[in-house]
This record gives sequence, structure tokens and C-alpha cells, in this order.
Amino acid sequence: MRYASTIVFSPLLCLAACSWAMPAPKIDWAIAVHGGAGTMSRNAPAARLKAYEDAMESAVLRGVALLEDGASALDVCEAVLRSLEDNPMFNAGKGAVYNEKGEHELDASIMDGSTMRCGAVAGVRTVKNPITLARKVMTDTRHVLLAGDGAEKFADIAGVERVENSYFDTESRRRSLDRLLRQREQTGSLVPKDRRLDYGTVGCVALDRSGRLAAATSRAGMTAKKSGRVGDAPIIGAGNYADEYAAISCTGSGEEFIRHGIARAVTARMEHAGETLEQASDAVIHEVLKKGDGGLIAVDRYGNIATPFNSGGMYRAIANSRGRLEVAIFPDEE
Repeated sequence: MRYASTIVFSPLLCLAACSWAMPAPKIDWAIAVHGGAGTMSRNAPAARLKAYEDAMESAVLRGVALLEDGASALDVCEAVLRSLEDNPMFNAGKGAVYNEKGEHELDASIMDGSTMRCGAVAGVRTVKNPITLARKVMTDTRHVLLAGDGAEKFADIAGVERVENSYFDTESRRRSLDRLLRQREQTGSLVPKDRRLDYGTVGCVALDRSGRLAAATSRAGMTAKKSGRVGDAPIIGAGNYADEYAAISCTGSGEEFIRHGIARAVTARMEHAGETLEQASDAVIHEVLKKGDGGLIAVDRYGNIATPFNSGGMYRAIANSRGRLEVAIFPDEE
């Protein structure tokens, strides 16, 4: 773990010696960010792990600054994800993986828990920041999800920046594709032996000062996927969801998250079974999904945060108005 800290102001230190305790201060805002779950190794080069920690720290602090200034949860989620989509380290935007044809297809969604309004895009090839186009679908149309050419034509109407598909090219993603294509020649299978090739979603969930919740998720899918494959990131209720109870962003095996409607399952358990955020999140990740399928980040209306995962690691960072700030990768770092 990079660090786990809570800022404590000196006037409060006397409470340790008192026989009574003041109620904990209300959480005015809270935020969690993830950069994907998978089989991260503790033996990876220290510089590489630090680079991911730095990226998670930068992303969450961007959100913190906006929340401190009174920005809406929706604005925060979009801004944080735009920054991660622009970072070639992550499998969203600039760092998108290649499909089996050597092209990039990107998915994203965003949801406002206070209104239940949401927007998503799937299979876009020339939209620089899919999360911004997803929000435009939410605000400027009566639809929830636009895909492919139709989504890209709408990007022109909405004034969302488009780029050449080659903008998303990176050497590391090309090597991953080449490795899988060689494997197919040898074995006839495109199922990766190294499941790290499958993961890399980015997501953000936030609670703002007005008590509004929002969630956003962006991803380019899995390396060497079939052209036209759509994962869980743009599927409301599967990879992304927000309502009055909580906001959730998922990462992992998209097909499994779709089959089980994982994101909505968390708030359904809270609403109908009376479970806490932690209980509901842990249950869907550790009881519904299989080991290695991935994880999620979630924040509820009280500012509680949950980050369960059943894979080797998950790049993540959390913060709240009480001064809590944590950046971590592996399971035992919180």
C-alpha cells in the first residue's frame, strides 16, 4: 500500500484521555476510484507498482479538490474518468486494448443516483473520452445507450472530441495482442493464459456535499475480443449503477458481471435485505462471483466506502471529508 492516513487535528487529541467521546463528524463527501482488478503480482517491478499508485493518488485527489469546492458527484466522476482515460496506463481511452482485428472499441457509462438518469456508449472507435459522450447521451437525448456508428455521429452533434482510432495505440497493448494471436496459432484458443490481459477498467463513485451519489465506468474490454463485443462497463446495473442507496463501479470479467447484474445487486440487497454497504458488496463479490472474477468500488449515502475484490489485486484509492486518504493495490493493504 502506498499509504493509509487519517488527518487528525490537534484539538481532538485530548479526547483520548476523556471518559466520553464526541460523535464522529459527519462525512460531507466521499470518493473512491479504481484502475482495474486482476492478477497483479507483488513481485512486479517496484517502479511499475509505484506508477499505478501515483496515478490512483492523482485521480482521487483531483476528485477531492472538486468535492471540496462543492462540485456535484456527477461532475466529479466525469472529470476523474477523463483523466484516467487520458492515461495510457489504463485500459480505457488512450490505453485501450486491441480487439482481434487490431482495432480499439471503447465502452463507458455514467449514472446520477439522485435522479436515476444515466447514459452509456458502446463500441465507439473514435471518441477521445467515451465517458463524456456517455454523459451527453444522458443529458441530451431520451436514450440510455448508443452504440457504434450511431454513437459516433451523435458525438459530432454533441460537440464531443473525436480522434483517429490510431490515437489509442500503445506498444504494451500491441505486445499483449501479438502474444495472444501467437497463442491462437499454437493452441487454437484466444482465452488468455495470463488473466491480466482481461482487466483494466477505470471507475469512480462519489457522494457530494448535497448528498447526491454518482457512478462512472469506462473500459475497452479484453485483449483480442471479438469485434463488436460489449462488456459490462456500459450496461447499467451490471458494471455501473447509482441510486439513493449507493453508487457502484465494477471491474473484472464483464460477462460474469452482466450475468449476475452485480452493480444493481449491491443496492438491491441494501434495499430489500437491509444489508449494509459492506455486507452487500462482500456478498456479491465473494459469494455470487467466482474467485478471480474481479471487484468493485462503492459508496453509500452516509459516506461509507467498500472496495471488495476476489482477484489478486485491484488498483484503488479512497478519500473522504474526514481526512481519510488511502491508496492500495493488494488485499491486505487497508
